[in-house]
Amino acid sequence: MAADRVVTPGWHHGLMNIVLFHSTLGPRPAVRQAADRLRDAGHQVWTPDLFEGRTFDTVEEGMAHQDGIGREELLKRAVLAAAPYSERGLVYAGFSLGASIAQTLALGDHRARGLLLLHGTSDIAPNASVDELPVQLHVAEPDAFETDDWLSAWYLQMGRIGADVEVHRYAGAGHLYTDPELPDYDAEAAEATWRVALGFLDSLQESQGSDEPQTGE
Repeated sequence: MAADRVVTPGWHHGLMNIVLFHSTLGPRPAVRQAADRLRDAGHQVWTPDLFEGRTFDTVEEGMAHQDGIGREELLKRAVLAAAPYSERGLVYAGFSLGASIAQTLALGDHRARGLLLLHGTSDIAPNASVDELPVQLHVAEPDAFETDDWLSAWYLQMGRIGADVEVHRYAGAGHLYTDPELPDYDAEAAEATWRVALGFLDSLQESQGSDEPQTGE
């Protein structure tokens, strides 16, 4: 896998700038594989390591490590990782815990171009407000970590703060169904997720192109 490249913040024509946050299991190979898939589609992707290299095989182990770091410290690490690339607008994305972090950062960044959530959501600050921010959520059905009641309330609240949200559910899939090395893995659901997600990014790409200043000959 190619290492993340340091680039000058700004427009990258024909692609999106994406920051992709890992789950509570840490920066597992599935995160790198997902980043490579996005890069193969032409996008620039950064995969911050919020756990300093630690990875876990169970949610319980990961959550214990996550709780030891603390939510505020994790958010601080995420903000510092995204800051060098946020000047012209990022697509924030993440898996489970990473989706929660991505949502928090995107709702606080007026330059955000989009929000791609895989397997997770987060609380919404009472004063949050966005201007038709495109949001796409992919989540199992059912999902013990993202219950139907929670998702219904989340969807309505995201709409109230101005987000343009679409939700995709995958019946029978496990929580982290996009990770091929986990028991949760569902190949059909994972491929459907990436197909739809890449289409979402294409739509953002078209929108970004229309926003760029036009130059004369």
